[in-house]
Amino acid sequence: MNEMILSYLLAAIFSAIPAVGFGMVFNVPKHALKFCALGGAIAYTSRLALLDLHMPIELATFLASLLIGTIAVHWSRKYIVPRPIYTVASIIPLIPGTFAFTAMISLVDMNSHGVTPELIAAFIGNGLKAISILGAISFGLALPSLYFIRYNRPII
Repeated sequence: MNEMILSYLLAAIFSAIPAVGFGMVFNVPKHALKFCALGGAIAYTSRLALLDLHMPIELATFLASLLIGTIAVHWSRKYIVPRPIYTVASIIPLIPGTFAFTAMISLVDMNSHGVTPELIAAFIGNGLKAISILGAISFGLALPSLYFIRYNRPII
């Protein structure tokens, strides 16, 4: 039990670092950097917990980005800051870099060593997984803001 908590805590710490780094690259205000770090930690750790429950990575990423999108809508209203200030940096730990890299490496191998069924399968499988994860991130971030903007305005 303690090892699991320690692994989640380490994952949260190490996922907060790139979120803050990209927040600094995107000129996020200093007072919002702590929320970017917290958002990155929440997003990655929640996805990791869902993956430990044997959930597919696409669904786990969708639910994690849905969670961080909802939290970011709350933070943006509470601190009167635009929502992308929090969400853009917070989703950086969820980006499917390994799958996209493996797809591109298999594409380069097909170009240099010839086309084989294994390379085609690796390219298509990893490419589709990367695209699915990116779509899950996009929909997960868009749905909370669409819901709260649509249903919390008065109808005139």
